[in-house]
Amino acid sequence: MSGGRDEAPGTPPPPARRRGRPARAAEAGPGARDRILAAARTEFAARGYDKTSVRGIAKAAGVDAALVHHYFGTKEQVFAAAIELTFGPALTMPDALAGGGADVGERMARFMFGIWENPVSRQPLLAIMRSALTNDTAAAVLRGLIERRMLQRVAGELDVPDPEFRVQLAAGHLMGIAVLRYVIKMDPVASADPEEIIAMVAPTLQRYLTQP
Repeated sequence: MSGGRDEAPGTPPPPARRRGRPARAAEAGPGARDRILAAARTEFAARGYDKTSVRGIAKAAGVDAALVHHYFGTKEQVFAAAIELTFGPALTMPDALAGGGADVGERMARFMFGIWENPVSRQPLLAIMRSALTNDTAAAVLRGLIERRMLQRVAGELDVPDPEFRVQLAAGHLMGIAVLRYVIKMDPVASADPEEIIAMVAPTLQRYLTQP
């Protein structure tokens, strides 16, 4: 009799132990993509584009970094998906302005300030703007989203010369006010009643969007 363990003839050897960290079956399960996207929004909002990493997003979502790459690709692509979700309310602006009309300037101002004045939608927008103002890649991603999903669609509804130029002027007018009011918080713009601002800027927006 040998000194080792007795085994019946033909008994297969025990399986070898796998090295490395055991896989978490729940990682790629239902909801994994949504968890990653939610974690990405939080990370980009808290840290900005430069200081956010795919590894950090994966850790916050409870998954491997490889799964983030599987669903979204690069960090730039994760950022694009995250800001598209954040910009969801603003992306409906072309529908709100459809048909133009004598009050399209007021409707545009009221629509945008309605989003900015809501704390729930304002905070993620501020985080995106800060990233875009400090990182060229983030700025390019945001620019592409705004042009493709908002400004080009609005321009397509206008019956004026150089419609894309007109829409950009209108958007730039509102964006400048947003920076003064919500980012720099410069008075008296920062503390003015939104209705007062809308009344002042609506005629200018109307001129951009409708006058020859």
